[in-house]
Amino acid sequence: MNSAIERSGKIERPAPIEGAARHYTFLLLDRFSLMSFAGAVECLRIANRLSGRDHYSWSLTGDGGGSKTCSAGISLPVFDDLGEPPREATILVCGGLDVDAASTKRILNWLRREARRGAVIGGLCTGAHTLAKAGLLEDKRATIHWENADGFAEAWDEVELTKRVFSIDGNRLTTAGGTSSIDLMIRLIARDHGEDLANAVADQLIYSSIRTDQDQQRLSTPTRIGVRHPKLSQVIQRMEQNIEEPTSPATLAREVDLSTRQLERLFRRYLNRSPKRYYMELRLARARNLLMQTDMSVINVALACGFTSPSHFSKCYRAHYSTTPYRERGSHGEP
Repeated sequence: MNSAIERSGKIERPAPIEGAARHYTFLLLDRFSLMSFAGAVECLRIANRLSGRDHYSWSLTGDGGGSKTCSAGISLPVFDDLGEPPREATILVCGGLDVDAASTKRILNWLRREARRGAVIGGLCTGAHTLAKAGLLEDKRATIHWENADGFAEAWDEVELTKRVFSIDGNRLTTAGGTSSIDLMIRLIARDHGEDLANAVADQLIYSSIRTDQDQQRLSTPTRIGVRHPKLSQVIQRMEQNIEEPTSPATLAREVDLSTRQLERLFRRYLNRSPKRYYMELRLARARNLLMQTDMSVINVALACGFTSPSHFSKCYRAHYSTTPYRERGSHGEP
C-alpha cells in the first residue's frame, strides 16, 4: 500500500487494495515501554475486530530474536532476528529505558537499510532517539518523551524537536510515549478507513479525548505546579525557557508587571521557596537530565544550564542532590 505522508502533517488516504492488510513491524528494543507498544497494537486489533476484516497485520522483531523484556520486566517473544519485513510494512521502533545502549549497531544498520528501501519508519516513546542515531531524522520534525528532550536536543540539533504528543513528517513518525501511541494509531486508522472506525476504536479503549499532532505533551504550567495564579505561571514559563541564560528575578517581575517583593511573596505563598531557589532547582534538574542522557562534559553541562563557574555548579549540585556531577555521571560517560 502507498504509505505516503505529507510534511504538513496531513496524511494522504491511500486507495484501498482489496483483501490486502497494512502491515506493521514492531521493533522491540531492550527495556521498551510496554504501554506505548500495547497501545499501538491494541488499536490495530480493535480496528480489525470492529470492522470484521483483517485491515491490519503485525509482527515483532528484535536484535538477536528470541524474546525482549520491557521496562516492567515482562518478556515478549519476537518472530525473527531483524529479518526482512513484508513489502511496504511500516516499522515502529519501540523504545524505553536506556535507549542509547539498546540502539545497537546492528539495529541502526537494519533501520538504514529499510529507510533506503523507502519504508515508513516511526519511533514510539524514546524510539526517536534510535531513529536520530541512525541518521533518519535529519531535517525532520520529531518528538520524544519530555524527560528525554534535553539530551536529545543537545545531541541532534539537525532535528526539529517539538513538544507535541506525536509528530508526522514525511515518512517519519514519532510519539512522546505513554498513551500518545494511541493518538497516532487512531490518526492512521482514520486515514486508512475513515473517522467512524477510528472513533469506534477510541470508544472501545474508553479514550474520550483524542489528541492531535498539535497537542502538547505536558500538562499546562498551572496544572503541573498546582497553582492557577496567571502571573506566577508566566514567570515559571519564562524560567523554563531561559535555562542557559538565566533572567534575574527583578527582570522577571518587571516582565509581568510586578515588583520584586510581590514576586517573592507569590513564590513563598504558593511554592514555599524564593524565585531564586525555584529557578536554581529548574536549572539543576536540566543539568541532571543532561548528565544522565548525554556524553557532554560536566563543564559543558554547567554552561548549558547557566553556570559560568564549574566549582559553583558542583557546589549547588551537591547541595541539592547530595552527590557531585562527576559521581552522578557514573557509568554514563567520562567527565
